[in-house]
Amino acid sequence: MTLRLYDTATRTVRDFVPREAGKVGVYLCGLTLQAPPHIGHLRSGVNYDVLRRWLLAKGFAVTFIRNVTDIDDKILVKAQERGLPFWSIAYANEQILAGAYRSLNVLPPTYEPRATGHVPEMHELITRLIADGHAYPATDDSGDVYFDVASWPAYGALSGQSPDDMQSAGDAPERGKRDPRDFALWKGAKPDEPADAYWPSPWGRGRPGWHIECSAMCWRYLGPEFDIHGGGLDLTFPHHENEIAQSQAAGLPFARYWVHHGLLSLGGAKMGKSAGNALDLAYVDSLGVRAVELRYYFAAVHYRSRIDYTEDNLRDWATGYRRIEGFVQRAAERVGPGQLGELPPGFVAAMDDDLNTSAALAVLQDVVRDGNTALGGDDVVTVRTALAAVRAMLDILGVDPLDPAWSGDGRPDDLRGVVDSLVALALEQRAQARGRKDWAAADAVRDQLKQAGVVVEDTPQGPRWTIGEQD
Repeated sequence: MTLRLYDTATRTVRDFVPREAGKVGVYLCGLTLQAPPHIGHLRSGVNYDVLRRWLLAKGFAVTFIRNVTDIDDKILVKAQERGLPFWSIAYANEQILAGAYRSLNVLPPTYEPRATGHVPEMHELITRLIADGHAYPATDDSGDVYFDVASWPAYGALSGQSPDDMQSAGDAPERGKRDPRDFALWKGAKPDEPADAYWPSPWGRGRPGWHIECSAMCWRYLGPEFDIHGGGLDLTFPHHENEIAQSQAAGLPFARYWVHHGLLSLGGAKMGKSAGNALDLAYVDSLGVRAVELRYYFAAVHYRSRIDYTEDNLRDWATGYRRIEGFVQRAAERVGPGQLGELPPGFVAAMDDDLNTSAALAVLQDVVRDGNTALGGDDVVTVRTALAAVRAMLDILGVDPLDPAWSGDGRPDDLRGVVDSLVALALEQRAQARGRKDWAAADAVRDQLKQAGVVVEDTPQGPRWTIGEQD
């Protein structure tokens, strides 16, 4: 079947046809590193990891670029507030972000460029734009360079806005602009900002504007034209609108498809540091929800849908995952883990339909139900087939319980070794009580474990325990 994706530029779900047969180039706008990531940022990583895994399953060779923005107005403000070099703040948050992605089993990108490493490419693009009449240096001796919005008739097409209805671009003072809507490509050095946050340029010491950074990195790693540009819906305007304008005005065909994911909201507002409603992985772990369960929560909801976060909703999805995990563990105990099997046609059709993970999960649940029924009898063949299919589907979503990535129980701090030892000690005490037929003591141990969130199930192979609710 042909993969179909919703393209923001055309506002339609259309067949995905890569620029080059068998190869796909994907660029994901990554995080601006003024603060550690919250779970809203991590949804982006999970959603595009599922896209990448599906492209790989379809047989494509995928070049996946995910940038980080390590020079930006917000980072400089944080540097001044904390009295630290801007690069130290950016690097520290980059390391936290990398750890969070690893915790969620997000595949590492083919390359993860930093904006500060691509200033020469930015200079080349800006020089082209000035030469072709699409950009101009400010005449106020500020050292700023602006993109001339009026010079690009297609401006506003991605977001569906008319330039006549747009407000001033708020990324630089208006004093040096021909038009308030013009946006900064290069920002001249300012006396009230850190002295180490600048580079030499043909227009004087300065630093790049936000939008030109991504255009330069796309060009450097994916060439003049590539297949998929991703990011959150909140980036559609002005960031992605400006990327298209400056890239195409510089002669680059740029992205063939624009794929945007829905946002994570809390109390009806977009989750973010500035809104004071940001939740991180440590908070999720404090709820007793594992990283694998958080990933399932993100992957299960269609990527274009908004998620209205509540603790109850997250716990419900975690419980749903534990039921699937329970089947996988019981089946593996019966027939061995086996290999990943064939993907059911219904699952393939759902994923090919704009990554419809909601419909794909319905297929997954049907196979789990059949597998659980077979586990109740002696139909080993059905159990083995169901396990292989379920693991294959979960692998696409990145949540196969038998994936070594989750060997630490999917917890950010990997406390599984400690938990294993404590539960093993309790189960030994329970076994001793059962051996002397002290059923009350054995039941008391089991009840205490259950109160602590550990469910014990007696199997022919001995007691098996899981964290969470039993089916």
